[in-house]
Amino acid sequence: MATESDQIPARDTTDSGDAGAPAPSPDPERAAAPDDVIREPDDVAPDTADGETGEARRVGPEGETEPMAGGAEKPNPKAALVYNPIKVDGDALREQVVRIAEESGWEEPLFYETTVDDLGDDVTRQALEAGANAVLVAGGDGTVRAVSGEMSGSGIPLAIVPSGTGNLLARNLGLPLADPEAMIRAAFSGDRTPIDVGWARLTRDGGEVEEHAFVVMGGMGLDAAMIANTNPQLKKSVGWVAYVDGATRSLVNAKPFRVVYQLDGHRMHAARVQSVLFANCGSLQAGLELIPEASVTDGQLDVVIMQPKGFWGWLLVWRRVAWDNSFLRKFRAGRRVLSLRTKDSAVVYSRGRGVALAPQEPHPVQLDGDEFGEARHVQTRVDAGGLVVAVPPGHELPHA
Repeated sequence: MATESDQIPARDTTDSGDAGAPAPSPDPERAAAPDDVIREPDDVAPDTADGETGEARRVGPEGETEPMAGGAEKPNPKAALVYNPIKVDGDALREQVVRIAEESGWEEPLFYETTVDDLGDDVTRQALEAGANAVLVAGGDGTVRAVSGEMSGSGIPLAIVPSGTGNLLARNLGLPLADPEAMIRAAFSGDRTPIDVGWARLTRDGGEVEEHAFVVMGGMGLDAAMIANTNPQLKKSVGWVAYVDGATRSLVNAKPFRVVYQLDGHRMHAARVQSVLFANCGSLQAGLELIPEASVTDGQLDVVIMQPKGFWGWLLVWRRVAWDNSFLRKFRAGRRVLSLRTKDSAVVYSRGRGVALAPQEPHPVQLDGDEFGEARHVQTRVDAGGLVVAVPPGHELPHA
């Protein structure tokens, strides 16, 4: 085979007589003409830099090497559904999610069922590790709480499909409770909005410490005892109405307890209370407004100190929640009446980024309607905007 040196004449290196004269310009036609030399791949040095190989590679926005397309990599986004099989029709729900995902151009969804031992936090962690671009949750308030806590800080949107007995977070967000398909579609093509997540650090009587999330409200005292005394079978049969039975049985033996509490940035207070609530949002079932001005986007928790004295004190509590907050406050004339009324101390409202509770003796604690046993100290905090929720296009959150 002819080599390049055999075909190209040697360059004239003799002195032209003027060492400073510029070199003559090459002839363009001659430079562009093919030289008829057949070269092997090894004859040409690879176009590389910094020790890289000449292999093709995929790069990101900053030039970093990324995996090549193919294999396990999916070009389209995928969603994951976490659901409580006791609360929903799993077959129908999975079929609906698969259909809408296909219509939206997403990959086949991932499905995870909760169990008694895993309310949703562990399977949600698996979904995030599998690369889910959106997560849907269908179940009771406890399932929503567990999934929300695990997703806090991930930046991945959560779509809450209404189900279960309470739907408290969906209710407080003003989501369509009677239209599950609207919320399923929101996961794929809805708007995204951040909301706050509350955290409660519980110290047990033996010194053990654990932290749990809540997205609606938690409490210590009578409200937790009421939930502990609610019959699970009755709750399955009649839903949230079963809490009335639990409340009735709890009130019979209800006794005030002494607690020291302190809001972040404020001085300590001591009081004899029936219950202390720390809330991310304030609407309850049956249209009751416990905390009408609570907001899931203000970066603060609303604290309610319930300290009624005797039967008449409980009537004042009921009037405040069922009449004042849930009815009168909706009308201009009603708000005028409330502004003129003498305030009572049966219910005291405060607000802050967190609250610390220290009862004289350990007392029961509940978070979003789930009992968490007794604690001798509770420290709460709020993760402002920690959870991204998917909502139908154009939906605006109440009190935002």
